[in-house]
Order: sequence, then C-alpha cells, then structure tokens
Amino acid sequence: MISHQVIQSSLEELRGITRIDLCVLETDGSQVASTFDASGITLEMTRSFAQSPAEGQNLQGCHFFKVYDEGILAYILLAKGSGDDAYMIGKVAVSELQNLIVAYKERYDRNNFIQNLLLDNLLLVDIYSQAKKLHIQTEAMRVVYLIETRDEKDVMALEAVRSVFAPKSQDIITAVDQKNIVVVKSVGEEDTYDTLDEIAVMLAGMLNTDEDSSRIRVAYGTMVSQIRDLSKSYKEAKMALEVGKIFYPEATVNAYHTLGIGRLIYQLPQPLCEMFMQEVFHENTPDTFDEETLSTIEKFFENNLNVSETARQLFVHRNTLVYRLEKLQKTTGLDIRVFEDALTFKIALMVASYMKYLEKEQL
Repeated sequence: MISHQVIQSSLEELRGITRIDLCVLETDGSQVASTFDASGITLEMTRSFAQSPAEGQNLQGCHFFKVYDEGILAYILLAKGSGDDAYMIGKVAVSELQNLIVAYKERYDRNNFIQNLLLDNLLLVDIYSQAKKLHIQTEAMRVVYLIETRDEKDVMALEAVRSVFAPKSQDIITAVDQKNIVVVKSVGEEDTYDTLDEIAVMLAGMLNTDEDSSRIRVAYGTMVSQIRDLSKSYKEAKMALEVGKIFYPEATVNAYHTLGIGRLIYQLPQPLCEMFMQEVFHENTPDTFDEETLSTIEKFFENNLNVSETARQLFVHRNTLVYRLEKLQKTTGLDIRVFEDALTFKIALMVASYMKYLEKEQL
C-alpha cells in the first residue's frame, strides 16, 4: 500500500497547481492525508458514502469520490468546493491516486519477482511469463551488485543506493535479506568490466562516509544476457563478497572475475584443506608463527621475493632477513626464496585463512 507521506505529497502538489484543497480518507473514515481541515466531515458521513452505490456525491461543501484498487474500494477522496472546478480536479486526483496504486503495486511485484528469481524460486516458464507481465526485458545485458552493510535493515544505505540510479531506468534495487542490498544493473553495449568496477568503487566510496572503511563492502558477478541467468550473477556476487572477506580483507570492492586462486580455495572441502595443511606444515601451522615471522613473509611476498627491497622496507640488514628466511626453511622445510616453495607457502597461508573462516562459521 502507498505510504501516507506519498499521498500527502501528491495532494500538496495538486493543491499548489490547482488551488483546490483535497483530502484522502480510509473507507472507515480515518484521515490519510489532507491539505485542509476536514474535521467537519464525520465518520458516519464517510462510511455512509462508502457503502452507497453512488460514485460521487456533494456533501458539506465537498465533492466525494471513490478510489478503487482493482475494483475494490481503497480510499475516499474529497475535493473542497461545490463547483465544477472542484469536481474536475477531484476526478483528476482520483486518476492520480489510482495510477499511484498501480505503480506501487507493480514496484512491489517487481521486487518480489526479482527476489524469487535471484534465489532460484521460480520455474523457467514462470520467469518469462512474469517478466512479460511486469514489462521487464528478458534479453538484456545485466549484472548483479551485492552491497553488504554493517547494520541490519540499513534504510539510509538503501535510500542512498536508490538515489544513484534513475527511478525510470531498468535498474532494480531490492534486498534479499537483512544485511544485503541487491542492485540488478542494466549494462550498455559499450560498458566493460572496468566500467562495472568504477560503479562499485563509486558505491563503496559514497556509502563509506565514516572512518570505518570496512562498513560497506561491494561485490559483483559476471554480466549475463538472459534474465534467467541473473541468479548465476547473484551467486557469483555472493561468493565474491565472502571470498573477499576471507582473502582480501582490506578491499571494499570485489569482482567475481578477479578472485583468482581465492575462488578455487573457497570451493575446497574442509578435509582436503586439513590434509594439505598437514602435508605442508606438519605441526608448524601458521598460527604458531610469531608476529615478526608473519610480517617478514608478508612483506617478502609483497616485493615479489626480492630480498634487498624487502630488507630495505623492513629496515633490517640483508643478512638479518636471510637469517629469518633460513630459520623459516628449517622450521617448515620450505625455502620461500625459491618460486615453487613460495607458491606452495602462499597457497598454504590462504588455505589457513579459509580454515579459520570455516571454524568461525561453525561456531
């Protein structure tokens, strides 16, 4: 149902244009919105008109009209005045209200349709029939963005996202749970993944207005051309969001097509991960390393296994860094100065992060 605030705004706009005061009442006589003091209109008067077969009446200096929703009486509208102008504006206001009812119901139906589509709750035949009914193109390039907020039911974030996309466009903004905002974005022929990334960065930057940069995370899937494949793009965005939190915690934007090895590790079963960790580290798992060792390893990987540059950035002598790396080699059996061992070690660290995530999820 339309909010009272929307109806009030519509009445005020009509009042500003026509100078005719208007009032909308529920069928039981309670007031919804008004531009004048309608206290002279009694509940009995409204209820009597609602129950009568008449479509309009002139009572107490006002024209009364009925507003329907698919043949069912939804509201009573009053146009103040007994002349032809008040009658004509009243009829216009009735038409405006009925159009608003249709528009809001369609918006609600579109949201429900998109939510069920993303969650794979629709049969293929239903997808195309409902899309046609709701005037949604079935063949068009689209991508799904998933925006995770820190707070549940973050209304301000939802409204901020809606303000970015034109209301009359083919873009649809909805939510499938308490913490995630979904944007089904239409993609133009000239758009590339660089364009999609710019939109994601813009959304994250707009929503992360406070000092906590981790407040909002944005992820997106791959572009799809068929409406039935939107659930695929949604699942990809959801995976990108989770993989980003595990392996790339500093990033606020993650794209499915750039997840790399993180996406592969995310899909491994836990027993296989445990077996791999045992083979690589035996008893010396990464959580037994001290902070100095971990920071040394991280900086060494950041500098592409360059010993001199890593020593410079850590403010230590080159021989000190070599000593640390040799000590790590004695502990783990891996010399991360050698590419193959470095690759094994890097993957093992990522698997360790994934296993920590699994343990946290199981609590």
